[in-house]
Amino acid sequence: MIRDLLISAAAGDSWLDVVNYEIIKGNALWRFGGVLVVILTTLIVGRVLQYAINSYAARLERKTGMNVLVLIFRGLSKPAYVAVFAGGFFFCKALLYFNDDSGISTSVGATWTKIAKVLGAVAVAYALYRFVDVAEHFLHKVVGRTETKLDDMLVPVIRKSLRITITIVAVLLIAENILDQNVKSLLLSAGVGGIAIALAAKDTIANFFGSITIFADRPFQIQDLVKIEGHYGSIEEVGFRSSRIRTLEGHLVTIPNNTIANANIENVGKRPYIRRTSNITITYDSGTKKTQRAVEIIKSVLADVAEVNADPERPPRVYFSDFNDWSLNIYMSYWVKPADYWLYQGVNERVNFEIMKRFEAEGIEFAFPSQTLYLKKDSNA
Repeated sequence: MIRDLLISAAAGDSWLDVVNYEIIKGNALWRFGGVLVVILTTLIVGRVLQYAINSYAARLERKTGMNVLVLIFRGLSKPAYVAVFAGGFFFCKALLYFNDDSGISTSVGATWTKIAKVLGAVAVAYALYRFVDVAEHFLHKVVGRTETKLDDMLVPVIRKSLRITITIVAVLLIAENILDQNVKSLLLSAGVGGIAIALAAKDTIANFFGSITIFADRPFQIQDLVKIEGHYGSIEEVGFRSSRIRTLEGHLVTIPNNTIANANIENVGKRPYIRRTSNITITYDSGTKKTQRAVEIIKSVLADVAEVNADPERPPRVYFSDFNDWSLNIYMSYWVKPADYWLYQGVNERVNFEIMKRFEAEGIEFAFPSQTLYLKKDSNA
């Protein structure tokens, strides 16, 4: 400072002006230093508050389990950090803004206030955004009382819709009420471009309404085995735009919801039973007695299988049905209930082994495609 005074004196400046300048300069440095201290303190306090809320929520969850109060505290942890920072940012204006020349200008002070208000509004919107978890908790309880699993997929869709709605409304309110932007004019001007966007996004809109159709009609449930557009597999997920099918080969197929809404859906998972139709062939050498005995054996085997006789209205059917070119044909048909695919395969295996064992004991031979050639001897040879 003394060096500056000597230089100013040599230049002909007043010592009083130089002293005032140095005081103002030192005052400004003190204020900006105070702002730095306040911001650092705010960040630390915010982190401590966030940790305290999360710790309390964890202790409460261990004591009472997951409930609404736990979700509320968890939802408040991060918004509380933003709110503390917004309060500290607003307090910094008191350190910077004074009416004398050492403070920041009026326009900068107004901008500083707007930023602090935006941060506060963001904290409130963020809290509402996190409180969607509370609504999701109640929705899971409601859908848990229903038998359909498709409602379980509807909960994430509602959660995403609520969060998107809160985000859009918060942005519009902040822009109009805090940043003094004419949102109505902005939306009006965007409406013209919205027509072009709607035309470009017509497939997306069609898929969205297709998802609504799926949730309303419920042609299938999650994990149902279905056939759609040549794809055969189980439903894994239903979203806004598309649904996902896991095929029996393990591939994940994504089909647009608009396609599903307009397609013929074969819900294999809704079948009450699985039917097997088979033709058992025995040799012509079996004769009448062995053929009749073969029919009796098959009927006896099927009569001992509980899954085959679960539905009295659909008893197993066994008939000596036809004379094939190379075999005698026995028609066998039965229904397996419940309609579990792997249970069905297990029942088929048990039936097949039992038929083979009894046929071997009775000396009944299975036939297979064959031809017999008769050679005529030439008398002139």
